[in-house]
Amino acid sequence: MTGLDVRRESWPIRGTFAISRGSRTATEVVVVELTRDGHVGRGECVPYPRYGETVEGVIADIESLRARLAGGLDREALQAALPAGAARNAVDCAFWDLEAKRAGKRVFELAGLSAPKPLTTAYTLSLDAPEAMGRAAAENAHRPLLKLKVTGEGDLDRVRAVRANAPKSRLVVDANEAWTAEQFERFAPALAELGVVMIEQPLPAKADAPLASLKRPIPVCADESCHDAATIAQLVGRYDMINIKLDKTGGLTEALKLRRVAEEKGFGVMVGCMIATSLSMAPAVLVAQGVAVIDLDGPLLLARDRAAGLRYEGSTVHPAEPALWG
Repeated sequence: MTGLDVRRESWPIRGTFAISRGSRTATEVVVVELTRDGHVGRGECVPYPRYGETVEGVIADIESLRARLAGGLDREALQAALPAGAARNAVDCAFWDLEAKRAGKRVFELAGLSAPKPLTTAYTLSLDAPEAMGRAAAENAHRPLLKLKVTGEGDLDRVRAVRANAPKSRLVVDANEAWTAEQFERFAPALAELGVVMIEQPLPAKADAPLASLKRPIPVCADESCHDAATIAQLVGRYDMINIKLDKTGGLTEALKLRRVAEEKGFGVMVGCMIATSLSMAPAVLVAQGVAVIDLDGPLLLARDRAAGLRYEGSTVHPAEPALWG
């Protein structure tokens, strides 16, 4: 019999974080704890309004599993019990943590993976005026990889300001679906000249077909257009890379499958995150081993992290200790 506890938590962001869809000063997460035989497994998710999710709705979806969990629902059956998304992510990751604790092993061992190593993560610069983004870039010029939130007109000035203030950093830009095809066609060559190495989700997910016929001088990465393995087929010819986020895949189980399928189809892989605590990042660190671009800076954007959080040394993130997860 597996017991369930689910709760919401609010974590303050350091300052204000803005993207093309809006800004916020805190992140709302949902934490799941599964208990069995005296062991507790934890998972965390971030409900995302862009995908029709709310904290209340995600909690209700998780609560709907209570009787089935008590009756023996396991991680494999969970994959059909809930759709890909935040709710399944929290439960799936809690199952992995619980299974590891009950087995006296680490999650990577249960998943048949090699022991994880420290990774270099991107650091995200919030959307702002070019001058402000330039100042933020100067403060973080020591970081090897910066990710810039952009929004449309004025973006070239934003990237120029960042490049001028962080001349040695690799740059990726994330439009969060805010560009038009005409803007992409105009911006991409200029961004290539500025040394940008990747463009993330330039066009709206429902209007990204033009990418198949546009020249892509920089690799283009699908984020909002890519959720789980079932979405891969429609991305062929439009994108060069995909961004795997566990809140989209519905957990570590599907994230590992998505990475395998994407690589078989020839896509480069990025592993990203929502703004969340180290409990959300820990499973993603396993998926991110050896991928092209890593964006697991969520805790760095918070005013504080939870106890036993991941250890960050500059832009280097170390794998989780068992006290946190896995």
